[in-house]
Amino acid sequence: MHDMKLVIAEKPSVAQSIARVIGAAGRKDGYLEGNGYLVSWCVGHLVELSAPETYDERYSKWRLEDLPILPDSWLYHVSPGTKKQFGILKELMKRPDVESLVCATDAGREGELIFRLVYNQCHCKKPFERLWISSMEDAAIREGFRELKPGTAYDNLYAAALCRERADWIVGMNATRLFSCLYGSTLAVGRVMTPTLGMAVMREAEIRAFRPEIFYEVELHFSGISAKSDRIKERSEAENALQACRNEAKAQVLSSVRKEKTEKPPALYDLTSLQRDANRILGFTAQQTLDYTQSLYEKKLVTYPRTDSRYLTDDMAPALPEWLTKTARAFGLTDFYMDPYNEAQKKQISQVINSKKVSDHHAIIPTKTCADTDLSGLPSGEMRILMLIACRFLAAVSEPHKYAETRITLSCGGREFSARGKEILYEGWKRIERHFQPAAKDGKDANAPQSLPGEIREGMTLPIQKAEVKEGKTTPPKRFTEDTMLSSMESAGAKDMPEEAERKGLGTPATRAATIEKLVQKGFLTRRGDKKTKYLVPTDRGISLITVMPELIQSPTLTADWEQKLVLIERGEYDPSAFMQEIEDMISTLVKTYEVVKGADVLMNGKKVMGACPHCGAEVIERQKGWFCSNKECRFVLWKDNRYFTKIGKHLTGQMVEKLLRDGRIRLKDCKSQKTGKTYNADLLLSTEDDGRAVFSMEFEKGGGRNERKKRT
Repeated sequence: MHDMKLVIAEKPSVAQSIARVIGAAGRKDGYLEGNGYLVSWCVGHLVELSAPETYDERYSKWRLEDLPILPDSWLYHVSPGTKKQFGILKELMKRPDVESLVCATDAGREGELIFRLVYNQCHCKKPFERLWISSMEDAAIREGFRELKPGTAYDNLYAAALCRERADWIVGMNATRLFSCLYGSTLAVGRVMTPTLGMAVMREAEIRAFRPEIFYEVELHFSGISAKSDRIKERSEAENALQACRNEAKAQVLSSVRKEKTEKPPALYDLTSLQRDANRILGFTAQQTLDYTQSLYEKKLVTYPRTDSRYLTDDMAPALPEWLTKTARAFGLTDFYMDPYNEAQKKQISQVINSKKVSDHHAIIPTKTCADTDLSGLPSGEMRILMLIACRFLAAVSEPHKYAETRITLSCGGREFSARGKEILYEGWKRIERHFQPAAKDGKDANAPQSLPGEIREGMTLPIQKAEVKEGKTTPPKRFTEDTMLSSMESAGAKDMPEEAERKGLGTPATRAATIEKLVQKGFLTRRGDKKTKYLVPTDRGISLITVMPELIQSPTLTADWEQKLVLIERGEYDPSAFMQEIEDMISTLVKTYEVVKGADVLMNGKKVMGACPHCGAEVIERQKGWFCSNKECRFVLWKDNRYFTKIGKHLTGQMVEKLLRDGRIRLKDCKSQKTGKTYNADLLLSTEDDGRAVFSMEFEKGGGRNERKKRT
């Protein structure tokens, strides 16, 4: 029997790609075999941290006196859904012909954790090597197998991953139990989740406290140019200024300054900047963008997504001219050509190359093989993300964008007026963006500067064609979109960080999307807005949670400081046990010293009263599953997942419930008939059975109002 190497990937699709390249073609149950290799896979996290009750039965009840729960030695268990695959991996590791292993999970902190936990849970002692690649292309996999690193080289990465996982457990388990016990309501708290929510709640408070102020501006129109005064507080003063200008009928040019400016091309994408652009331009959530990019990575079309670098490595430079030219052709930019011998172009390419700024993975770019792939069958979401990545790849090495800015100051009626203008001198990299996003050029920006006639000089007199007063009002701070939320997460705590601290901020590029999703799923944030722009708005529950959270738990600075220390642990520059001690001390202090916020029980139970029960008159209160009568004896309830409404193609909302309780009826448009598929309008009437159960009936517009009665139980 030959010596075998056991390769373990993170998921089946990746295992199959690897197996094909290294020649392990034989299909077995749960693994592939051939050419001296066995190739198998994990399915997500096979091994997880055990719940508190595993350590001690008494923890199955949430009690204040049991806190803090700080395990001496950590217990893990195989997650129930993945027992079969874990069993297969365990058997393969035990096989006598398996000499060594290759860790081929995703090349990052979480991938490292997934492999190590399985390896340790199986009590495996065999040596292992690490496959570390930035692309799933065949050539990259082959190269990776030629350059396998000893597994021990990644021990610090594993230590950082363990610290992250255990710190999250300690903060999450203890803080969630502490606040839930004190406030009598389940309050999920997380190390990264809560400070992120805190930022949204603070912003909401600023918006609610904002009082708009009215101001006035006098606007003068000349031939081919319009100019504005400074803001004026009082309407009467603005009207006087307007009159003075009309009396004078002309304005004197005090100065006209033209400056030529250069806008450098943008850097390549890391995950966070890609997620921000995809949200701003395409309206995708951070999670959608990560999912699409991960899928493109597994299809060998783009490089590794979970990166925090915006540069490429020095060794990639020679291949770039051909790589860029082929990418441009594949996306219809036929006149884009990178000449490997042209000095000016070499200089442009050098802007995106910097090995010092690449830690684990370089920026996200289309793969070399992407240009030769038929993309016609690609789902539209993935295609749109691929277009963004290709556009940025080409734009980042293009020439600067050049424009001239003109500022003109005029005097009229004893006041100064100013006009600014802009003309484009050279498109440069913006031409690439226009090719990829033609829509962008039509959407004329209302605030874009006018193009000013060039012959306006100092000392000239211009006749006024029209003068008017414009009223405006100051606007509140804007709510977060995912774009601005990701930006704030990335820079959180930066003010208080040393300059050389690399990864500031909340979470890592790999986890930020999941954090936002979790807050939405747990009902702390909600997405509101039109199709394109969705704002992340804190719910009443989210606001209540932050109201009672101590600074310690919701401080972005503290969490950012921890993220920084996790990076230092990865580099072997910080002691993991010191890090864990800090987390334990913080939680112990919190449990000992936290005092309940007075009057917060009202906040917490934030029982939203929807109206009076049509049966007994008691309050109807919103809960997780529906709207219930607060009188225990009464059976009245309107379920959120309401079958009656689903049947007519509708969804019961809080506003509808309030109206039903107030008026006993609501008007419904475009109901769908299940039998005929046709739509109709009708009035929905609410009444109750003898025991309080809700009954719906319909009243139609024409034909003498035939009533259709349906019962709800």
